[in-house]
Amino acid sequence: MAKKKSELPQGTLDLLVLKTLSLGPMHGYGIGQRIQQLAEDMLTVEEGTLYPALYRSEQRGWIKAEWGVSENNRRARFYTLTRSGRKQLEEEEEQWAHLSLAVAKILGA
Repeated sequence: MAKKKSELPQGTLDLLVLKTLSLGPMHGYGIGQRIQQLAEDMLTVEEGTLYPALYRSEQRGWIKAEWGVSENNRRARFYTLTRSGRKQLEEEEEQWAHLSLAVAKILGA
């Protein structure tokens, strides 16, 4: 059976970006690939949604960006989680766990 790819609910991408960067610094394309890999190809993150999310997170102080050279010798912006971003990630993980539990209870009724 083929895996179905799902659309991300509003606001979920920021959480996934923070979680992905908690594993280490990464450039934008790598973040999208890592999310897809960790979701076992059940999610795809389009560039048109990823880069605005990175920009938003940078503006909020959750991540910082520095120019560097990628694995294929191209100039790329590498993103790193900040202390504020780690705190935000913890808060959003707690909220997600609570929401997931509530939805599961309703669906199981």
